[in-house]
Amino acid sequence: MGPKNAIAEVSGIMRDYAALTGLFPLEKTPRRYLWTDAFALCNLLELFRQTHDGEWLDLAIRLVDQVHHILGRHRTDDPRSGWISGLDEAEGESHPTRGGLRIGKKLNERGPGEAPDEPLEWEQDGQYYHYLTKWMHALSRMSRVTGVATYAGWAMELAQTAHAAFAPASLSGARRMYWKMSIDLSRPLITSMGQHDPLDGYVTYSELQASVAAPGLSPPFDLKTEIADMAAICRGKEWDTDDPLGIGGLLWDAWRTAQLTDMGNFRDTTLMEAVVDAALAGLMAFTEDNPLKHPAAYRLAFRELGLSIGLKVILPLSDWSEKNLENPLLRKIEALAGYLSLAEEIEDFWLDGRNRESETWREHREINMVMLATSLAPHEFLLI
Repeated sequence: MGPKNAIAEVSGIMRDYAALTGLFPLEKTPRRYLWTDAFALCNLLELFRQTHDGEWLDLAIRLVDQVHHILGRHRTDDPRSGWISGLDEAEGESHPTRGGLRIGKKLNERGPGEAPDEPLEWEQDGQYYHYLTKWMHALSRMSRVTGVATYAGWAMELAQTAHAAFAPASLSGARRMYWKMSIDLSRPLITSMGQHDPLDGYVTYSELQASVAAPGLSPPFDLKTEIADMAAICRGKEWDTDDPLGIGGLLWDAWRTAQLTDMGNFRDTTLMEAVVDAALAGLMAFTEDNPLKHPAAYRLAFRELGLSIGLKVILPLSDWSEKNLENPLLRKIEALAGYLSLAEEIEDFWLDGRNRESETWREHREINMVMLATSLAPHEFLLI
């Protein structure tokens, strides 16, 4: 699909998304979901960059406002009210991310005295670390595009809040991470650690720290301690996965690491090599199993589109590596190019309207929509 056709497709998707979720036309009770909205915000910024139409920037500003005023506050079916941070109304308006942000699930969180029910837990609210980091990134892009330091400040506050809650120090001083926390961040709901959460946090915090050096965008925060904590948690970890969404995240982290290396935030390529190794192993396993051969009823679009988005870094990463790297890492990055055709295969499949009639598409329609749009026009999402 050519660039003009891609932007036309993305424009249509994002208009539908805005209408479906109550962003525009404005509904009395908009539906906000943090992961989806993080991708959507980057898409709106990309449309603004490509078209110079202020309508898209206006929608981006409105989306940030809705996310913070809905997901930064208690649910309407919760006896608690106000900002989940506990701040009063005025302070909450100034610091909407200080209490973190809810996921946006349909059901309220599991209560303190309730036994966990694993299938039900996926439908219950709370806070996910990897959703918060996606929103940090989206806010950082919003700050870069608009030149408004407030968005970067909110991203930094969110990072500090998330880190303190999801990666607390143990009695020994060592840190680990929780997968899911309660809405008010007072208790873990799932105590296991997401495989890539430490890596995601390390790179995202470093991205936000780099924003401190951007002219006019210097919020009064510092994440050096949090970055050091995450570096320690990452040390010795294995990143290998055959999950397409996870592989896509690894590729994105490799590209962000390259950009941060140019900015002087990473001094060597040790982390990049570990991430590229894991991505290559994952791609090999994924293609050997070849889940793309199955019909739509047996596929999850948003997971495949996560891979497609990640594959879009291969060309810029290859260009970067030719100028900055030597063997063997250079050869490993070049090997990634052998998987580029997967992105087009995934996009073409889900652009086919017949495949979007499947239950697996309709069940996750909004996530699928925005991630398809990101894959078609990924520039803003992939930048730091």
